[in-house]
Amino acid sequence: MHDTAPGAAYDELRGKAFGVAYRMLGSVSEAEDLVQEAFLRLHRELEAGTRIGSPEGFLVTVVTRLGIDELRSARARRETYVGEWLPEPLLTADGDDPSRHAEIAESLSTALLVVLERLSPEQRAVFLLREVFDYPYARIAEVLGRSTDAVRQLGSRARRRVGEEAPRFETSREQHERLADRFFDALEEGNLEELEAMLAEDAAVRGDGGGAAAGGGAGGAGGVRGRVRCARAMRAARRLLERMGTTLRRTEVNGEPGLVVLDPQERIVSVITLEIQDGQVCAVNSVFNPDKLRHLGPVADHAALWAAARRRGPKHPDSDREVTR
Repeated sequence: MHDTAPGAAYDELRGKAFGVAYRMLGSVSEAEDLVQEAFLRLHRELEAGTRIGSPEGFLVTVVTRLGIDELRSARARRETYVGEWLPEPLLTADGDDPSRHAEIAESLSTALLVVLERLSPEQRAVFLLREVFDYPYARIAEVLGRSTDAVRQLGSRARRRVGEEAPRFETSREQHERLADRFFDALEEGNLEELEAMLAEDAAVRGDGGGAAAGGGAGGAGGVRGRVRCARAMRAARRLLERMGTTLRRTEVNGEPGLVVLDPQERIVSVITLEIQDGQVCAVNSVFNPDKLRHLGPVADHAALWAAARRRGPKHPDSDREVTR
């Protein structure tokens, strides 16, 4: 293909470019900016009469290089980020934008994207192009402008780091979904014993509000560790969300079972995902930073919800104790 691609061909190209950019950055808006810039560069080259044998290869190269530059500058921003940093969620069950949700696999999981944050930008690029998109080392070397030996070393270090920290995926998709359903059932019922039974001993509950959402518990607790404390935090968060008048909608988030929390006007309050390992829930992640949710639709007024919950008052003595810590 040597011309700009209409229809399905364009969607396929955009899907691959977005798949690389999103996994590189963990941000939907930033990934879309990179993809737009890459297509603009492709269009300019074609308009200038440049023969491009592989538009896909051109786009992936541009997106990867731009992604590395963006990650370098993002390091400083994330060092000053308020609270936990989690990737922006993708609702992968929706079929309205196939280019955005192409290449869905375990490589989109929140757990893996969090681990990739700990790699250098070059290591992250090599790992994704090799392990996720199956690029040969020689091709990756061309993309990065490095020698093949250097790329192999970067890939080896990245695989070792990911292997040490990323959750294993021994459970089948069906087992994973059944456990998630049971956990969400227990959460909706506020069943403390059931929640504890499904949580790993060293489980964590993490919340990403970025300092932008009033009431840190609006979308889930952050920085809570240990099975008992996590179960109590989840039950307290559920009670708080009830007083806010929210509803929980189950969907697929980043290729895995998840929840979208909606206010009474069906605006998004938060998105919740689970990390599952060895048949247990090892982490509960909640993104409630409004800036990380706007790409999904209208976002709730967290301050108003928090004020409403406060006016109604706690129905239980420990309702907010873990959530607001």
